[in-house]
This record gives sequence, structure tokens and C-alpha cells, in this order.
Amino acid sequence: MARKVKETDDLPKAKINKTTLKRSMRLFDYIGNHKWKLYLGMVFLLLTGGTALLFPWMLKDLVQTVEQKDFSHINDIGLYLILVLTLQSFFSYFRIYLFVNYTENTLAALRRAVYAHLITLPMSYFVQQRVGDLNSRMSADISQIQDTLTTTIAEFLRQFILVIGGIIFLLVISPQLTLLMLTIVPVVAVAAVIFGRFIRKTSKEVQEKIAESNTVIEETLQGISNVKAFANEFFENLRYRKSTEEIVKNAIKGGKYRGGFASFIIFCLFGSIVAVIWYGVYLASKNQLQISELIAFILYSAFVGASFGGIAELYAQIQKAIGSLERVFEILDEKPEILNIAEHKLITQRIEGAVVFENLAFTYPSRKEIRVLKKINLSVKKGETIAIVGPSGSGKSTIVSLLLRFYDPESGAILIDGKDAREYPLTELRNNMAIVPQDVLLFGGTIHENIAYGKPGATAAEIVEAARKANALEFIDTFPEKLETIVGERGVKLSGGQRQRIAIARAVLKDPSILILDEATSSLDSESERVVQEALDKLMVGRTSFVIAHRLSTIRKADKIVVIEKGEVRESGTHYELMNLENGLYRSLSNMQLELA
Repeated sequence: MARKVKETDDLPKAKINKTTLKRSMRLFDYIGNHKWKLYLGMVFLLLTGGTALLFPWMLKDLVQTVEQKDFSHINDIGLYLILVLTLQSFFSYFRIYLFVNYTENTLAALRRAVYAHLITLPMSYFVQQRVGDLNSRMSADISQIQDTLTTTIAEFLRQFILVIGGIIFLLVISPQLTLLMLTIVPVVAVAAVIFGRFIRKTSKEVQEKIAESNTVIEETLQGISNVKAFANEFFENLRYRKSTEEIVKNAIKGGKYRGGFASFIIFCLFGSIVAVIWYGVYLASKNQLQISELIAFILYSAFVGASFGGIAELYAQIQKAIGSLERVFEILDEKPEILNIAEHKLITQRIEGAVVFENLAFTYPSRKEIRVLKKINLSVKKGETIAIVGPSGSGKSTIVSLLLRFYDPESGAILIDGKDAREYPLTELRNNMAIVPQDVLLFGGTIHENIAYGKPGATAAEIVEAARKANALEFIDTFPEKLETIVGERGVKLSGGQRQRIAIARAVLKDPSILILDEATSSLDSESERVVQEALDKLMVGRTSFVIAHRLSTIRKADKIVVIEKGEVRESGTHYELMNLENGLYRSLSNMQLELA
């Protein structure tokens, strides 16, 4: 079976130097009151390495009893060996337990801090990031850090102790033999690690080619009707054949490397061991080394050789972990919005809802060359319904984004109840607003939970009443589980009209002063649009409402219709006033829709 490629295998490495190590130390800001577990774990780590180094030396003493024909201490040495093994098991258990304990608590604090910071970042940050990349930082990168803190660092230090301690014991036993061992074994061990890493890379390339061939199968079967309709069976067969030929070519290349690696291991690694043993026997024949010392020397050599090879791999893992820490801390270094997310608070200061746009101009940070809005001036009284229409890309949704303060204007201001919107605390401002978007995002829980999102902690009676006002009860009551019905991922188990009414119920429950409807009915069929529009009409009563509309027939009753083109207000007035304008843009758009109807 082919090796499954872990998502952490592709993580880039970072150079280990004074700067990266200093930045990585920030991790310990999240250790809290668990620091003592790390220190105690380090003590157990030293004890584990120490007892491991005692084992070969005591075996030497046991074999010496045979050489000296003095068997009076065999039982004592055997008991000491059992005691050393028992202590090593004891130390290893607590070392692992303490490292896992402090790591999990530290990373839990880090995860909470990163997530809490992430959701307070401004919209300008999210539009420049891929969700997959952010998710990878929260999953793959933190998993890499977790593996490193739990196992890799401890194992790296343990291997380092074994190398240093092992070499000291080797020098005590035989300086001559140690010189030979240090000349051959570590070099061969490191070469084996490098060779092995190269083979894993070629194996990964084979896996990638297999994944590509599976993609061909998946695409062909998913689009089988198109394949047959275009009579492209031969083309798809050729595409798959080419893909499998690449697999064979890479696999054969990998086989050659694996064969070479096996030959290397047999000749070089085992050859070096044979060389050390041969020289040890030679020294023993000259009475410069005892057999018991040779046995201990071979065991210590195995410790040192294995540890040399292990350190190279562990060092690479630590490099990945430092790279992962830097990517996680990049999120924490971003400047957040000033929000109160300690707890969900109800509206403490209700705004009236009078809104004025004064010389509003805006350019997206990621598209500095394009000015989206140019000196927008607009006055909206409390409780008025304002419809914003215009061609695609004219800046309609941008106005809404600025109203919600997803962005701040480049120049000009938005006044709410005569006060600059930037002077309101963000949480307080947004608590007074609600939006019903075109593409409603429902969370994968129940209908009850999705409606309650508008007011966490709402009573069951409040949720039922909100659903009734949103014309949602009529379909909710047809479900066996009613409000406890699971909506599925992103609400896939509900129709478009049903999702919209859940979103309206959510807005009703929030009871906002300012309501934003962003093309809330544009993707619905006629019957769903009628039911949803009835719910929206009820929701807008007594609130300042901003309606971005694609279907102009839905906004004829608006108190004012504002026509935006190329970031500027072209026309403003009621439906009848705008329809009477000669060569007016609104009239042109309205007539165009009538012709297409």
C-alpha cells in the first residue's frame, strides 16, 4: 500500500537562527500556569537519558563476571539492571505525560488566541486571504507545532544526551576504537538519512501522479454525459493512459533509488559495523580490550549511530515547527478591529436610524487603482426605505459594506443620528444592524440554532414568534422535528426560499434599527419571491431599510430610489419620479427588465 501523504509533509521549513528562535519563544506566552510541567518534564528527560546510558555499562559488568570467573555478583547486577529498566520506564512515562500535558494546554490557549484574533480582523484582511490557507494555519501548522512540542523536541534532546553521553562512555572504554567509530558510523548514518529522505520525495511524486490519474477518473465519471455527448471516449482514454504512463515512469525511477538504498545499507552501514567489530576483536586479541568492553562498545556505538541519524530527521521537524509558528504568529500580528467579544451583549444603546452619506469616496485596499465610490451624498430619515440600484460593479454592495463598517471611507463620512459612524463602538453599531443577503449562509445545526444566531440566549417563544413573522412557520411545522430540524451543511437540506425566511427570522429576532437587504430575492422563483417579499415588507416596517435590488419590480414602494453608476449617484427619487425622467438610467433599466420578462 502506498504511503499516505500527511498534510504536514508539505509544510515549508524555517532556518533556525537567533532571530527565529527569539520569535518562537513567544509561544511560551501561552503556557500559563503549566510552566512547571515543562521544567519537571525536562528533569525526567535527563533521567531517562541517564538511565539509558547506564544499561550497556551494566551489561559490561555482567559479562565481566564470566571473564573473571567470579559469579558472586550476577544476581546483584541482574537486580540492578531490572531496577534501571524499571526507573527508565517510570521516568519515560512521566516525561511523556508531562510534555503532552503542557503542550496540549499551551496549544489550546494558542488556538483560542488565534481564533479570537482572527475573527476580529477587518474584512480587508479576509479578501486578500484564502480560506484554505487560514484553515491550514489553524490545523496543519498547529498540528506540526503539537507534534514537535509533544515528541520531537524531547526526542531531539534525548538523542543529543545519548550522543554526548555515548561518546564519553566510548572514550572511557577505548579511545582507539572510538576514533574509528566516529570516523565511519556517524557519516554513514547521516548519509542514510539523506538518502532515505530523497527516496521519500520520489515516493511522494508517485503519489501525486496517482492523485492526478484519480482526478481524471473522477472528472470523467462526473461528466460522463458530456463525454458521451461529445463522443470523447477516445480522448479521455488517451488522457488516462498518459497519466498512468507517468505513474509507471516515476515508480520505476523510485524502484531504482530504493534498490540503491538497500545496497547502500547492506554494504556501507553493515560494513561499518563489521569494521568496528573487527577492529575491536583485533584490540581484544592484543589484550588492549576485553570482550565485555567490546560488547558495551558495540551497544554504545549503536546508540550513537542511531541517535546521529535520528537527530538529522528531528532537526528537520523542528525547522518545520518554527516555520509553522511564524505563520501562526503572522495572524496574531495583524491589526484587529476594536471589538468587544468577551461576551454577547444585547443592544445597550439603540440608535434611531437616520443616516447621512457626506462626500463618501472609497477605494478597496487590494485595488488601489480603481475608485469604487466617488463623492456619494445621500440623506436617509429614520424609518425610510431606500432602494439602491444600478448596473453590476457600480458600487451598490460597497455602500452596504461601508455602512456596516467592514471598511472605512477613504474620504467623507457616514453620519448615523448625526454622529460619525467611526465614533460608535463597532460591536454596538453592528448590534443595531441586520442584513439579509442574497446567498444566505446557514450553519450546519438546527433551524432553532440558526434563528437564535440573531439573538443568542433568546427564549423559545421569541424564536417561534420570529419564525412566524418571517412566514417560516408554515414550512417549519411540516417537518417532523420542526425547529429541531437539522439544516445540513450551509443549509443544503432547505430550499432557497426557506433559507431566506430563516435569515429573515434571524433579522426579526435581532430587532435592528437599520436593516440591509442585499438582493435578498434575486435568486428565487416567483412563488418563493412572493412569500419572502411579504416577510420582508413586514420586517421593514418602522426600520431604516437599505434595499439593494436587482429586480426593480420589488422596490416600487420604496420611499426613495437611488441610482448608482460608476460609483456616483446619477438619479434619486421615487419610482414614479424616476420613470418620468427622459433618458433616465432607472427608466432604461426598468424597461429592459420588462422586455426580458
